[in-house]
Amino acid sequence: MLAVVKQEIEKQLQKFDSQDKGWSLVIPPDSSWGDLSCPCFDPAKIRQVNPVALAKEVADFWQKNIKESWVEKVVAVGPYVNFFLSAPYLAGQVVPRVLTDKHFGQNRQGKKKRIMVEYPSQNTHKEFHIGHLRNICIGNALVNLFQANGFQVVPVNYINDFGRHVAKCLWGIQKFYPQFTPRTEQQKWLGQVYAEASQYLADHEDANQEVDEWQARLEAREPRTMKLFRQTRAWSLQGFTQILRELKTKHRRVFYESEVKDRGQQIVDELLQKGLAKIGEKGAIIIDLQAFGLDIALLRKSTGAGLYLTSDLSLAEKKFKKYKVAESINITGSEQNFYFKQLFKILELNGFKHKMTHIGYGLVNRPEGKMSSRLGNVILYADLRQQIFEHLAGETTKRHPDWSTTKVNQTARIMTLAVLKFTMQKHEASKVITFDFEEAVSFDGYSAPYILYALARINSLRRKSQIRGRRADFTCLVEPSEKQLILLLAQYPEIVEKAFADYNPSVIAKYCFDLSQAFNDWYNQCSILQAGNPVLIKARLALAWAVKLNLERALGILTIEAVEEM
Repeated sequence: MLAVVKQEIEKQLQKFDSQDKGWSLVIPPDSSWGDLSCPCFDPAKIRQVNPVALAKEVADFWQKNIKESWVEKVVAVGPYVNFFLSAPYLAGQVVPRVLTDKHFGQNRQGKKKRIMVEYPSQNTHKEFHIGHLRNICIGNALVNLFQANGFQVVPVNYINDFGRHVAKCLWGIQKFYPQFTPRTEQQKWLGQVYAEASQYLADHEDANQEVDEWQARLEAREPRTMKLFRQTRAWSLQGFTQILRELKTKHRRVFYESEVKDRGQQIVDELLQKGLAKIGEKGAIIIDLQAFGLDIALLRKSTGAGLYLTSDLSLAEKKFKKYKVAESINITGSEQNFYFKQLFKILELNGFKHKMTHIGYGLVNRPEGKMSSRLGNVILYADLRQQIFEHLAGETTKRHPDWSTTKVNQTARIMTLAVLKFTMQKHEASKVITFDFEEAVSFDGYSAPYILYALARINSLRRKSQIRGRRADFTCLVEPSEKQLILLLAQYPEIVEKAFADYNPSVIAKYCFDLSQAFNDWYNQCSILQAGNPVLIKARLALAWAVKLNLERALGILTIEAVEEM
């Protein structure tokens, strides 16, 4: 909606010089500088004049020749032309639209285009930790962002169930627990066995040959090996299913490495026949990508076993054959950035024409340092969720001693998931983050509880008020804090577009915080229910409700549920 205002101002600026194509408007970092600002650097460069002088000339021209009631004043400050918009005009245009348009913030730029998003691509036989959580949060948000921008989205998952990590875990079970079957927390137990096996193999390198033999039997589908594989894989998948359901993650299709690895081996043979790959040291199959700055990629081990790369060649072929999509997006840790550059280059050399994109996200570290499944020092999703839940349930009980245990637990569960999801998404995906428990659960600052509390406050206003209905005289909303809030409401469609353009859900998270902060500032500065004037009370209640709707829309993209009370 603010984009329309920008376009109109840019159109009016053409009257100053119809040949000048350099006009563009931005939102100033400080509202005291104006609501919109036109930097004159590019127009001045085109005209070969001083940008400060041009800004003054433009402001003078506007004041003398352009009469628009929705622009209160135009001021030149250095090389910028700053526009102050009319508060009543903004309120009358923005608030009713936010209140009545169910699709506010959505657009149709992706109409008729289909995009596949592949995530979280977790490994079976390992525990589900907060690194996986970050992957899911980013993936869920991207799916919702693509849909908000009009795309048809095909969310899929690719589960690595057939790699060396599986052979290592199965070997560990046979070596350390041949007669033991866990009755509870089976997925967690598998992760512990994997870590124990990894540590043993690090100290006893000669034992790696035994793991090679297990992997060979696994890829050969040896019956007894497959029996143990299927049983333990089922434990992992059951655990994954519960977590994905809890995190509101839905996939159109799940691919498994065990389904594509054989075809991947065939593709490696085809690359050999074409002369794209060659036999390397001890019979390993490699492909030389040094001419592209991508080193040498290993396609098949000297033992004959495949690797992730082997399987991914086949997966790319299979998923584009199954689904007619314009692009496939992979979401993994940024430590795999180089790997995906190699994969995409090999596919290209082999004649693969489809568009593939990799989004790498930074690691999630413990306060003590980097996590590692091999070392067994990961922060498990289930453990962290329980820790946050217990803390928030305690805080909720303190604030509402009259609430039933059921109500406390329901509220704490919603808040727990909000804390987990918001903390994973409030930073740009590429950044490494350290999970700070105290910061994540704080009711102040850049956190989920702070945002949810703004929503709870709005709900409380509505419960206390006898006024209903969303029609009001919004021209009475003239306070600076009201204008700032309305400007933020108007920015939401552009926020959605920007988050999509950059594949960056953190833009949405930041918007949620900014809108909540602006609402709290307004709430503390302007009386709502005690405003005195019934017309003003109704307008302010409607404005508060518009804030609630936009917050819920934005949080919905992050798959964060709102609470009724806190």
